[in-house]
Amino acid sequence: MKDSIHPKVYKCKVTCISCGSTFEILDTKPELRVDTCSKCHPFYTGKQRFVQAAGRVDKFNKKYGLKSEEENK
Repeated sequence: MKDSIHPKVYKCKVTCISCGSTFEILDTKPELRVDTCSKCHPFYTGKQRFVQAAGRVDKFNKKYGLKSEEENK
């Protein structure tokens, strides 16, 4: 292998923004922040969370003048 062509490898501290859990990996950066990790991802936990989707649906309905199902009743 050639010298000085490979990036420097650090013990990287990964922090999940959603649940706050941390773990260490080897990476080319000393610190990473991720939106979702395996402890809070719906695929691994079996729980669905639609926290962000609710605001986007309301924004879409307001933008295009659509009424929600609750208002139609």
